[in-house]
Formats: sequence, C-alpha cells, structure tokens
Amino acid sequence: MNAPLRHAEAITFGCRLNIVESQELARAYVGGPETVVVNTCAVTNEATRQARQAIRRLHRERPDAEIVVAGCAARLDPQGFADMEGVTRVIADHAPNRARTGAEGTRGLLAVQNGCDHRCTFCIIPFGRGASRSASPLEAVAQARALVAAGKKEIVLTGVDLTSYGADLGEGWTLGRLVRLLLREAPELARLRLSSIDCVEVDDELEAALAEDARLCPHLHLSLQSGDDLILKRMKRRHSRAAAIDLCLRLRRARPDIVFGADFIVGFPTETEEMFQATLDLVDACGLTHLHVFPFSPRPSTPAALMPLVAPDIVKRRAALLREKGDAALARHLDAQIGKNLQLLTERGGTARAADFTLARLPGLEAGKMIEALATGHDGRALATQVTGMTKQGQGFGPALLSNAYD
Repeated sequence: MNAPLRHAEAITFGCRLNIVESQELARAYVGGPETVVVNTCAVTNEATRQARQAIRRLHRERPDAEIVVAGCAARLDPQGFADMEGVTRVIADHAPNRARTGAEGTRGLLAVQNGCDHRCTFCIIPFGRGASRSASPLEAVAQARALVAAGKKEIVLTGVDLTSYGADLGEGWTLGRLVRLLLREAPELARLRLSSIDCVEVDDELEAALAEDARLCPHLHLSLQSGDDLILKRMKRRHSRAAAIDLCLRLRRARPDIVFGADFIVGFPTETEEMFQATLDLVDACGLTHLHVFPFSPRPSTPAALMPLVAPDIVKRRAALLREKGDAALARHLDAQIGKNLQLLTERGGTARAADFTLARLPGLEAGKMIEALATGHDGRALATQVTGMTKQGQGFGPALLSNAYD
C-alpha cells in the first residue's frame, strides 16, 4: 500500500505575504524526502538573525532533513545561506506577479501585489522583492472565489506595498477598484480585510468602499513610522504628519466604527526627544488602537545606516514608552466595547476576532464560525464575552450561555 503524499514543513518569518509564499513552497515539495522550507525575513537584522538561528537548530535536531531557504534575506544573501551547514537549496528569485492564496488560522490570505517602487532610507525590502507588480484582477477574483468555496469567511488582501496595486496594470486599476470588484464578485464572502497600507495611496474608491460596504472590515493598519515631519523626510516617506491625521479623521467620518493600527520605528537616526514626543502625540491625534513598535535597526546598504545613530539605551526607553502608550490606547478601546453585542469569527486556540480586529477569548468553540457575543470585560489584551447566537453566515446552534475566562 502506497504511503500518503506529504507536503514539506514550513517555518515562516515576517509578513503575511511570506506566509502565503511558505505555504505555496511547502505544497511544491510533495512526496519526497523530509523537507523543511525556511522562509526568511530581512526587515530587521533581528529577523535575519532569528532565521539563521532556526536553520542551525533545525539541522542540529534533524540532521537528515533537507532544508530549503527562501524569502527576502535569502534573496539578499543567497551565498551566505547556501554556505550554512544543512542547507540543500536556496531560492533567490523574485516571486511572480500572480494572485496566490494561503491561510492564517481560519482566515484566507490573498496576495495580489509584490515588490515596491519606493526607497525609504531604512528599508532593504525593495532590493529583496524587486519592483512593484500587481496580479490581474480576474485572477484575484478567481482566487477569492476559491477561498470562499473552501469555507473561508474572511479574506485578507496582502502585498508588500498593497496600496500601489494596479499602478503597473494601467486602465485605471487601483486597490479601491479591486476591493469593490472582489466584494461584488464574491457576494458570499462575509469579510474582506486589508493588511498594512500606505496612507498617501488610499484612493477615492477605497474610501467609498469603506463607507458603503460593511463587509469591508473597519480596520486599517497604517505604515506611519514616525509622527515628526523632519524624521519622515529623512526616512523618505511620502506622507506628512498632517496627512496622516487628515486621513484618519476623513475615514472616521466615512466609517465611524473604523479602528486604526500603525507601524512605528523608534530611535531613527537623529531623532530627538521632541521628535519622539511628536510620535507619542500622534497616537492620540490619529486615534490609534493597535501599535507595532520597532526599535530602529540599521540595514547594510541603506542610507539610514550611514546616519548618526541614537544611543541604544535611549532607543530601548523610547520603544517601551511608545508600547505603553499603545497598551493604554488598546485598553481604552476594549473598555468601549463592553456591553456591545459583537459579530466574531472564531479562530484556533479559543480566540475570535471582531470585524475591527478586536481580539476576544472564546474557549471551547470550533474555529471558523461566525458568532454573536456580548462583550462583558477584558484583560487589557482581549475581550471576555458571552455567546448569544450565530450570525447568518454561521450554522445556527441557537442562543448559548457560554462564558469565557481570560486565560
């Protein structure tokens, strides 16, 4: 009797696009010897260091495994990874510009864009990903429909520079136009979510879609990086502090329930205390809820690596302060949810997410179900809830009296 075919394992570092690519690579290695794909990230020195550490540990613990290395760090330093003991292959070519799918827990991932045409002074990713490339709209629709047919109730659109979608296609294609097409052509889809976006590239159709279609999740994660205009110029970002604030105010008027997250780099070269304070203040000015805080990490071959560095202890202190600010903002948001009846999509591990990305604890429920639950409290990170029923997209089990604990 033939043994069942098996896919390779995948160890993924970095973004949602890497998750998609890892799963695609893992599917490509079917039926062969024991193979592990390590998909690397180069966004920080620490990410690359962790990938190398994982490869060394993997070879030490499983010396017979074939190790395939891919991802941005592998594209930037293919020979360095090829020389590592245990590595049998390095995939250093750029991924193609086609729509690809994967899964992040119960969510479907749909990659519709790759690469970047911008040159932020701190970023090495364009050198590892190449120029911006967009998948065809028809292919994106086909892949979205396939994810819905596979039972995915939420799809996350992802890319390296997602809001640049369509610039290379011509014929007026933008991310907003693609979003409206997907919502129209996949009417059974309960939720469409966007991954990180650039605030200067939010087009009119995307704003209209947020205002008009509740299935487009009221949650945007903005690539802000700093709240100080001079630092933004030195980063070679294309937005100003005022533009970020204006976008958040404008979108909140169009969609009052919208929630914003943001990426910030702390301790960028030449950042003073006053400049850092401007970043702290931007959290309130934009009404941010979910913060991703990154201490500055100089990347070789980038202009920022040649700029005067901020002392490491100062960077560490500022990162802690901004994270505290983010924790307080999240706590205020969770406070405001108590007493509301929310629609949640259950995930693995006893959790669920609201459309605005608010996390809830829901132990004991099957993943992938749309449920309604009353928010009764929180632990600073996630809501405690009491399930009240299933939504129309779910399979009814009637009212329930299931309460959850914080742990």
